[in-house]
Amino acid sequence: MHFKNDLAFAQELDRQDPLRGYREQFIFPQHDGKPVLYLCGNSLGLQPVTVRQALLDELDQWATYGVEGHFRGERPWMHYHKQLTQQACSVVGALPHEVVVMNTLTVNLHLMMVSFYRPTKQRYKIIMEAGAFPSDQYAMETQVRWHGFDPADAIVEIAPRPGEDTLRTEDILATIEREGAQTALVMFGGVNYYTGQFYDLDAITRAGHAAGAYVGFDLAHAAGNVPLHLHEWGPDFAVWCSYKYMNSSPGGPSGMFVHERHANNPEIPRFAGWWGHDEQQRFLMRKGFKPMHGAEGWQLSNAQILSFAAHRASLDMFEKAGINNLREKSLKLTGYLEFLLDEVNPSGQRFRIITPRNPAERGCQLSLLTDNNGKALFDKLTAQGVIADWREPNVIRVAPVPLYNSFEEMWRFVEMLK
Repeated sequence: MHFKNDLAFAQELDRQDPLRGYREQFIFPQHDGKPVLYLCGNSLGLQPVTVRQALLDELDQWATYGVEGHFRGERPWMHYHKQLTQQACSVVGALPHEVVVMNTLTVNLHLMMVSFYRPTKQRYKIIMEAGAFPSDQYAMETQVRWHGFDPADAIVEIAPRPGEDTLRTEDILATIEREGAQTALVMFGGVNYYTGQFYDLDAITRAGHAAGAYVGFDLAHAAGNVPLHLHEWGPDFAVWCSYKYMNSSPGGPSGMFVHERHANNPEIPRFAGWWGHDEQQRFLMRKGFKPMHGAEGWQLSNAQILSFAAHRASLDMFEKAGINNLREKSLKLTGYLEFLLDEVNPSGQRFRIITPRNPAERGCQLSLLTDNNGKALFDKLTAQGVIADWREPNVIRVAPVPLYNSFEEMWRFVEMLK
């Protein structure tokens, strides 16, 4: 599409946008009596209008039924997590028995590594991207130490080539092939939090399995942002959070995927809990753990109903909008922002976009690598009502989210930046 650096052009794109009505379904913080320019959905999504009523409904359920709310009312708590499953599957491209919503992100990552990082003297290494989000780094480090290995030896980090900002898929695959005989787990983020690079998860899965390793993904910055096809790609597991692109409340619940090849294998080691036990026998209170079929067999405890209610309100919106429609707008919206940024910074003197230029290799985040005055620039934007994201040492992350950001906002942001 041929873009124009023109307010009227941006407004016309908004008039043609079939998803424009969803913007009214979100609550924007205010700055000087006007909505802020919110470009931080990669860190915490905006509050959907419907969340307040969803929470009040569950408070009413509690007030009306007390403990009987687990079994009575419109949405009994006993099976509340099941009401989120199909919609979550649509977001990540999975089958219903492969997905469960539970716990929080890093808790689920550790639970998955209990099952799928089972090192031996011969196979003990974890391959991951260098500069992964700290939660992933700490999880890998402590899991490796727990099993008695040295992280300096057991963790293989793949870094960009000198002078480059992002990873080449060929280098990822070459590393997996080289280290494969000693590799127990290939563990990657879906979208890198710093650069915004969307990795080729299909190719990584095939390479990891060809090397005889398990494969897992942290999709914190990918779920609700880019199209995912977990069942088709076939990783052994994946985890994600819901509070970024899925707008499901601060610290909102995590989702977890376990491929169906592991669905009915009770011999897989795991940390078990009451809610993962066969629901037909759960209230018999007997010894002897018998896992539920599929991902539900990894549950520990009953649902955190209030946070699940907020998540349901957002998932309802994703179901109506459609992940493919959101992706179509995201490509255009992020592409327009990229065009405008290039217009005002043609030589790359003040900042450089380090996110891949190929739209297939990114979501809706663009990372701007700034000069030494970058933090001052970021602070000045903040003072003018722009909520973006600063990441050390010198990157401004901006994320135009298709559910609630507009083309006019992209134009106004770049005018402020200019």
